[in-house]
Amino acid sequence: MQIFSEETITSADKTFFQLRSDIVEGLIPSGSKLSETELSTKYAVSRAVVREAINRLASSHLVERKSNIGARVVALSADGLVQLYQVRESLEGMAARLAAANMTDDEIDELNQLLNRQFQEVKDGKSYYQEAGDLDFHYRIIVGSKNDHLISMLLNGIYHLVRMYRVQLGMAGPRVTTAFDEHKHIVQAISNRDQELAEMLMRRHILYSKNNIEKKLSSISTERKA
Repeated sequence: MQIFSEETITSADKTFFQLRSDIVEGLIPSGSKLSETELSTKYAVSRAVVREAINRLASSHLVERKSNIGARVVALSADGLVQLYQVRESLEGMAARLAAANMTDDEIDELNQLLNRQFQEVKDGKSYYQEAGDLDFHYRIIVGSKNDHLISMLLNGIYHLVRMYRVQLGMAGPRVTTAFDEHKHIVQAISNRDQELAEMLMRRHILYSKNNIEKKLSSISTERKA
């Protein structure tokens, strides 16, 4: 699912995509202040283009504006994680249920192929990194729900903030292999057109992911206090 074709991507779009990627990947640290001047130099665009990108990122909950402070990258926190994942669990659980009913056989086959391609990386047990979009298991299922309102709420609303937590805190360590196994079971339920099981497994998967990230945030907080 591509929102923009190559012909329609503007300089402003490219700056927005790059800034969003840098924030999600942690190249621009969470909680850091965003300087329009510095970013305009970094991306070789005008401050107006940077300002537009920052405003768009604010609507995706990756950036927050505060009076007398300006724009900052959202901070990753335990409270923020809990609130975000409560919403994610509900909406992506629904997406899995609908995907089990609405995905075509070809789309389900492609989802299985995606997991097969990622197996080698996961087998090493070091990381389970998924690019945004079609290479992301969760993205495929969200789009596979075929519900335009749900897709918009997830992809235009919380998707990249969720990715920020996942990429920076949830795609490495012992959880890697268990998360991959959970993905396989979800796809099996979707393949079997078992809507209730697909939703239950997705909700449980997201709960386990939340617990894993919460532990990492607690460990980071403890280290900083030490």
